[in-house]
Amino acid sequence: MTVNEGAKRVGPILIQFPFYAGITGILKGSHLATVISQFFASISTAETFPIISVYVAGLLTLFVPSAGGLWALEAPIVIDAAKTLGADITKVCLAVSWGDAWTHMVQPFWALPVLAIAGLKLRDIMGYCVITLLLSGIVITTGFLVF
Repeated sequence: MTVNEGAKRVGPILIQFPFYAGITGILKGSHLATVISQFFASISTAETFPIISVYVAGLLTLFVPSAGGLWALEAPIVIDAAKTLGADITKVCLAVSWGDAWTHMVQPFWALPVLAIAGLKLRDIMGYCVITLLLSGIVITTGFLVF
């Protein structure tokens, strides 16, 4: 009985992951992620590229919520662009990581187990998540500007 109850709760979550794998395949196979990243690299300077990398990673994370999947898509592009622009590669790699984590505020898979335990729905916390997204975006951007 307990297994059946658990399966009912996690089933809708588990069914999403094959779709994310498909989206990752489309972004990689169609080179759409490359086009998006290269566009932003073309309008960047060595100083602005880390900040733009945060936002590009944040955008792509909405479609590919896996940090590993995102890195597989972006790493070759971001590292080459950083070398071409003369940007700090370490800073750019950190920017991709921050961008990935940043938009998890509006796609909070991390909260699903806690919500299930508390008996809450995603809509119960989404307002707080959006506020956190906006405020942390300001802090992250400022951090990459200053350091």
